[in-house]
Amino acid sequence: MGIFWVRVAAVLYAAGLIDALVTLFKRDGRLFGPALAAFRVAAVVHGVSIVEMSVASKALAANNFFETASLAGFLFAVVFLVVHWKYRFQVLSLAVFPTVFFLTLAASLGTPGAGWGSAETRGAWLLVHIVLVLAGYAGLLLSAAGAVIYLVQEKRLKKKGFGSAGGFLGSDSLPPLATLDRLITTSMSVGFVAITLAVAAGTTWAYVETGTKWIGEAKIAIGFVTWGVYLLMLFLRISAGWRGRRAAFLSLVVVAFAALTWAAHVGLRPLLER
Repeated sequence: MGIFWVRVAAVLYAAGLIDALVTLFKRDGRLFGPALAAFRVAAVVHGVSIVEMSVASKALAANNFFETASLAGFLFAVVFLVVHWKYRFQVLSLAVFPTVFFLTLAASLGTPGAGWGSAETRGAWLLVHIVLVLAGYAGLLLSAAGAVIYLVQEKRLKKKGFGSAGGFLGSDSLPPLATLDRLITTSMSVGFVAITLAVAAGTTWAYVETGTKWIGEAKIAIGFVTWGVYLLMLFLRISAGWRGRRAAFLSLVVVAFAALTWAAHVGLRPLLER
């Protein structure tokens, strides 16, 4: 029953993930209340699963990657609930909700599952994953382009009179810094939503395709690292107010990680050609 309760917890934690994505995309925190309630119930159910697994193995359930991921997710959830109860630090949920969800999702995939019902289902699921990845990368590239233009515009504006006459890449021909900053924020938010859904779809696809062997795939680990860096960038942008030059450089760093992830996933081509 332990794995069953982990999967129930993952479903409940998904409410927090949805809240975080909506907040990042629309700057709307109205879902936080229901998401927090689901998160609390999920933490209780999650705790039950860890107790059951620990009793069954007669040791703390941290014997492999999946059990460790489950324990880490549970501890993050408990710490967040305590911090929120004491300080009402709602913005922290933007980082905690997605992190706990993915840790619990990973933990729930620790036992072999049934294979694909049909080749069409397998192909359609993989196609959804790839489309989401491409949409996320499009958002990243747009934010990177905006970041480069922002840095160029900022440099030109600091040099009084340089490029003020207009012309290609002159300060008069480029958008205002505030407009570029909004472009970077919007494109990063859209990209993060797409990448997050792509990671969830890709992890599930890999689980059905390879069983528990998915955790040994380096490209999946790199994908999670890229997603984590992306999440950190957005969290700093919202919670710490990182704007301007720092945000521009951060977006370029995330693009570099995304390029590394793409290179690691070139192996998707043989799968599509089967």
